[in-house]
Amino acid sequence: MIAEFTTFGLQYLESIQNDLPVANKRLVGLVSILFVMIVWGSSFAVTKVIVNVVPPLTLAFYRCSIGALTLLSIFFIRKGRSAGRHLADIPWGVIILLGFTGVTVFYIFFNLSVRLTSASVGALLQGFIPICIAVLAAVFLKEKLSIKQVFGIILSVTGVIFIGFLSSNQSSTGNSITGNVLMIIAVIAWGVYTIISKKVADRDPLLITSLCTLAGSVLLLPAAVYENWGKGWPSVSFSGWLAIVFLGALASGICYLLYNKSLQLLSAAEVGNFINLDPLVGFILALAFLHESVTMVQIIGGVLIVVGIVLSTTPSPVEKSSADPVSLPPL
Repeated sequence: MIAEFTTFGLQYLESIQNDLPVANKRLVGLVSILFVMIVWGSSFAVTKVIVNVVPPLTLAFYRCSIGALTLLSIFFIRKGRSAGRHLADIPWGVIILLGFTGVTVFYIFFNLSVRLTSASVGALLQGFIPICIAVLAAVFLKEKLSIKQVFGIILSVTGVIFIGFLSSNQSSTGNSITGNVLMIIAVIAWGVYTIISKKVADRDPLLITSLCTLAGSVLLLPAAVYENWGKGWPSVSFSGWLAIVFLGALASGICYLLYNKSLQLLSAAEVGNFINLDPLVGFILALAFLHESVTMVQIIGGVLIVVGIVLSTTPSPVEKSSADPVSLPPL
């Protein structure tokens, strides 16, 4: 039902897209990416609430399974009879590795972290992802870093130290070093996932993301079974399931498609600027809805991370014409 409704909505957008003036197309793109940023930003606060009801590994399994089913349903509905042709010669070894790093490992450590630290701090630490990807790309893909990028990386690392370690163990913020370290591990896992995904960059992105999410969900099942062994699976209320569906179907499924739609209507640089604001959106929403307190050290650290991201991910005028598409955030 969700997949069919989403597919219908996207097909409707595509049908009217060619008839819209350029200004209106831009407006549709801006509305799409703003909606995506709000949903992804709110994922931190929603996860913080539901992870105290559903155990973290079980929540990861539920969320990713729903996300995989949503994405696969949309893929088969959109491709129709030609879907089988796209499934030929799938590099399953790479898919499983991507599912393990970007889904299984990422969401295990992400959920464990959010349970221990505040959602606002978790959102700011997630902002370190572009920096992590840049460093891993320089090490393993031999991509060159400019002086501006190196300076941005230094600023962001300093911001992570401010938030993750210098402001920790303060009862008023619900911040803990253990939770922050777990979030940093999740960030590194996503960085590794992004580097490995270069191997399938020429494949259908919707199909690859769907299969990776499915593979990661299968790998999460043993962890969820172990977590509930001898205790029984948790009883989840209707509102709890709504939160899980929000995370799985909307944040991990539908928003992925809206993100790609915004890339078609806006420039990669414009979308990248919104993506860079994602941790700030998550931080603000966590403060607003969870009433988490914040320290000046955390604010300084957040500013350093955001400035570092802008410096390290904004291409120079010479690079803009050949800039790679924006990497999809994990949420």
